[in-house]
Amino acid sequence: MYRQVCVLKSGHSQPWRSISQNTEKILNGNTTRNKEWQEAKPFKAIPGPTQYQLIRSFFPGGMFYKLPVNDYLLKTREMYGDLYVLPGFLGRQKWLMAFNADDFLPVLRSEGIWPYRRGLETMNYYRTVHRKDAFEDSVGLVGTNGEDWGKLRSTLNPILMQPKNAKLYLNNMLEVSDEFLERIREIRDPKTLEMPETFEDEIKRLTFESVAVIALNRQLGLIRRNRNDKEAKLLFDSLRSFFDLSLMLDFGLPIWKYYKTKQFYQQMKNYDVIREICTKYVNEALDRIENDKTPRKDNEEKSVLEKLLKVDRNVAKVIATDLITGGVDTTSSTLAGILLCIAKNPDKQEKLRQEICTILPQKDSLLTIDNMKNLPYLRASIKEGMRIYPIATGTVRTNQGDIVMSGYQIPKGQEIVLNHNFLMNTEQYCPKAKEFIPERWLRSEDSEYAPMHSFLFMPFSHGPRSCVGKRIVEMELEITIARLVRNFHIEFNYSTENAFKNQLINVPAIPLKFKFSDIQQ
Repeated sequence: MYRQVCVLKSGHSQPWRSISQNTEKILNGNTTRNKEWQEAKPFKAIPGPTQYQLIRSFFPGGMFYKLPVNDYLLKTREMYGDLYVLPGFLGRQKWLMAFNADDFLPVLRSEGIWPYRRGLETMNYYRTVHRKDAFEDSVGLVGTNGEDWGKLRSTLNPILMQPKNAKLYLNNMLEVSDEFLERIREIRDPKTLEMPETFEDEIKRLTFESVAVIALNRQLGLIRRNRNDKEAKLLFDSLRSFFDLSLMLDFGLPIWKYYKTKQFYQQMKNYDVIREICTKYVNEALDRIENDKTPRKDNEEKSVLEKLLKVDRNVAKVIATDLITGGVDTTSSTLAGILLCIAKNPDKQEKLRQEICTILPQKDSLLTIDNMKNLPYLRASIKEGMRIYPIATGTVRTNQGDIVMSGYQIPKGQEIVLNHNFLMNTEQYCPKAKEFIPERWLRSEDSEYAPMHSFLFMPFSHGPRSCVGKRIVEMELEITIARLVRNFHIEFNYSTENAFKNQLINVPAIPLKFKFSDIQQ
């Protein structure tokens, strides 16, 4: 809502004629936008393949058959330009593919206070139809829009997005990190010091433990003590299968809406497993909280789960489940990518180690909230790793008003894919894009390699619908990388070509056989 302010000066005989500079700017802006819209070409003039051309290209013999997502985007961009339309199928809306960073801002500006996001259709179906009884009136943030989403998000923001909450979990996360370091020492080959081919599973256990500390208010001991927990293994398998099938069911042909396929029923089973195991963990945690009669100390901060429980028990269960569902595979893939970058760039790794040693002079020195503020190169290294190995090629948004992109009219309600992560790996927008250069993120360094646009690096999305778990993930990555680099020389003596494959998210496609050599001091 715009506020008009009239500035009255002494001597003005007709003050009602004065208009504030802000209002004048708004009126001029509206006039400019209207003119821009009138001069823009119609939406139907945007290039793109027909339905037949697109379907044929993905079958054997087609130009996109079994093509990796990045290669597919590169090829279609070459064919159709920086803005093109992919046709919709079986009731699914057309997708507008955007590769011009200047087009991103009007999309983000059009979102308003209640941005609309389609979410995962299979998840929405599961929670509102298939297992409606289990979710009652709360289906979480992912499948909610409008005012209902706004109310829930405004409730969760002070619980999950406040930096002060990091203080509550730092010590527990450090304990999880110490367990992970010990696990590395236990399983590395005594001669080569390399990790086994199953090291990705170990990273998932780490990320699961770190999320559990916050979502469940407890450690599960899955890294070392409770390694034979069958439920944890089942949960990991179901999460991986969920991401596998989501690419097909939620972004491919939605045949399941008309005929329930084998893949659809497997996805429903995945959701059942995830919900049942997470609900068991959450219920145990909530029961402990409700039955705990220990007097609370003055000014003692409540845990995240306690705060969620105060809102509503069902909300607490759904949000805790979503934190686990969205925080295990995504964070483990992100961590794997950052470690690959650090391992393949020993000079940068040493520079990072020197910075970490300034606050951790001994290997067993403790990280604190205060000394972690003095690690700019660590944060820059994490950013650079996330740039080179992003979790996805971009993000999907729905414009909440008529906008103009690259000279075309884009009517309200169009699903738009902003391929910002794809662009961050191109020379057009990021100098020496294939090189790991953390310095590009430091203000104190030469900005020669800085990204050339401010709306490209959005690893946690942007605006009101940015990732609600951002603070948790940032702290988890900073602690883990700092502790690993302080304790080990990290190497990876294999090719990193095609290191990740695309499902709903990008996941490791090669064995993560890192070599961890102990630092002597």
